[in-house]
Amino acid sequence: MNYNTQQLNELAIQVRRDILRMVHAVNSGHPGGSLGCTEFLIALYQVLMDRKEGFDMDGINEDIFFLSNGHISPVFYSVLARSGYFPVSELATFRKLDSRLQGHPTTHEGLPGVRVASGSLGQGMSVAVGAAQTKKLNKDSHLVYSLHGDGELQEGQNWEAIMYASAYKVDNLIATIDVNGKQIDGPTDEVLPMGSLKAKFEAFGWEVLEILLGNSFEAIIKGMEHAKELTGKGKPVCVLLHTEMGNGVDFMMNTHAWHGKAPNDEQLEKAFLQNAITSLGDY
Repeated sequence: MNYNTQQLNELAIQVRRDILRMVHAVNSGHPGGSLGCTEFLIALYQVLMDRKEGFDMDGINEDIFFLSNGHISPVFYSVLARSGYFPVSELATFRKLDSRLQGHPTTHEGLPGVRVASGSLGQGMSVAVGAAQTKKLNKDSHLVYSLHGDGELQEGQNWEAIMYASAYKVDNLIATIDVNGKQIDGPTDEVLPMGSLKAKFEAFGWEVLEILLGNSFEAIIKGMEHAKELTGKGKPVCVLLHTEMGNGVDFMMNTHAWHGKAPNDEQLEKAFLQNAITSLGDY
């Protein structure tokens, strides 16, 4: 698959700047997980998904994506805007009254690219499974992608959907788990250890692969292309994407502290020194 790594890396820097500016402007939001998933969402929308022009909620004859861990909306909004779904300038309305860019994605504002309200954790897997089944019933050969937090898997509804997906051979679904080992209250292994996610998904009848360098475009694209090759073989596919929360901003990395905290003026400038303005330009 042809792609320009330099352009993707420049876009990643710009998306990180968008994330930081959005949460700083309103002193609210979730920068940590957003920064950690920047490369994944860019790769998904710029390289991996088969997308059609425009946006409609039916999503027929195209790949579709569901964000389950909706609190990382800053990266979702930035990537959607930078991928042409709505004006980049609208990012300035993040979390403001009457904005289409609420803290957690919602659908009644009609924001292009958002297919489901999310942020009530644990529900996205069920939605993605249902959408994938709908595509199969409609003889639509395109794929459904979804993203979930590792801490989010502590919610029980996930496992009902995971069990259902394998039982009914929902093999046009690629569910990616953001494995950063951190959640709002601390390391996942301290809050509620989940053991081996690979063993769990395999025990539930899924095909599982891991991307160990989850902030590398090359590793992500190679791993996700492999995941696509595993679809259509009778099993849903799980990708365990190992990322670093706060990636790209050194003082936000290796800690859960920035799960849901906005940088102050000084911290924003420090973060910008590590992510210099690009040719794409700030909103």
